[in-house]
Amino acid sequence: MSDALINGLAGAGGGIIAQIITYPLQTVNARQQTERDLKKEKRKVGAIEQMCQVVKQEGWERLYGGLTPSLVGTAASQGVYYYFYQIFRNKAETAALQSQKKGIGDGSVGMLSSLVVAALSGCVNVLLTNPIWVVVTRMQTHTKISKKDHSNRLATTAPEETALPVIEPLSYGTSHVIQEVYDEAGLFGFWKGVFPTLIMVSNPSIQFMLYETMLKRLKKRRALSKQGNNGVTALEIFLLGALAKLGATVVTYPLLVVKSRLQAKQVTTGDKRHHYKGTNHYLKFTLY
Repeated sequence: MSDALINGLAGAGGGIIAQIITYPLQTVNARQQTERDLKKEKRKVGAIEQMCQVVKQEGWERLYGGLTPSLVGTAASQGVYYYFYQIFRNKAETAALQSQKKGIGDGSVGMLSSLVVAALSGCVNVLLTNPIWVVVTRMQTHTKISKKDHSNRLATTAPEETALPVIEPLSYGTSHVIQEVYDEAGLFGFWKGVFPTLIMVSNPSIQFMLYETMLKRLKKRRALSKQGNNGVTALEIFLLGALAKLGATVVTYPLLVVKSRLQAKQVTTGDKRHHYKGTNHYLKFTLY
């Protein structure tokens, strides 16, 4: 079995375990990102409070809406990423050795080459698995509409709009979502949000840059204060990695919001500002 396949399978397995543990939080996060009700947006609701609301109003199962395609997506994403990462890494190592024979470099893959390898792997992953995440986002953000809410909507809806279906089917499975996306935008609909997602590939690069910067500063301070002892403990490495990931997430989070809103079911009635045709269209109504 090749190293690329082993890395792909290992990444897929680890990703599935992490996905199952954190999925309820991901569902709440997706709903908060795609919230279009101005009244609700003014009143900020925390993650725990919103989880309780979902359980009370829709049941525990809604916290795991879209879990099956999400697990498929996680396995596919991790597998694809690590598989192509190993392939690109092998090519980079071969190129580095060839350059060494020509008297250029020491034969090892540099930081810049490593970042390029990671970016290329991420781009391939996004292009191949984006349709899965469109389906997952739709299922996570799908909410059941009660009869009371339905009656209120009918009472306040314009006459010409009352004929439109307001209550979505309670059965909102994977096949239903796929058909809905196709009917709405054709095959192109499965690649909605792909542009901001491709830009988000820079997240690991930002994380790596922040991590290396903090690590160098820590080692330098440690060397000055402890007479040349610049050793770093495992706990410190963990904390630096967590801080670096936090910083990278803060920087790229707006792109994640754009991606989620483009992939969620589009509102075709009411406020047209909530019907996003693309990244530029979303930014136009958000910024101006």
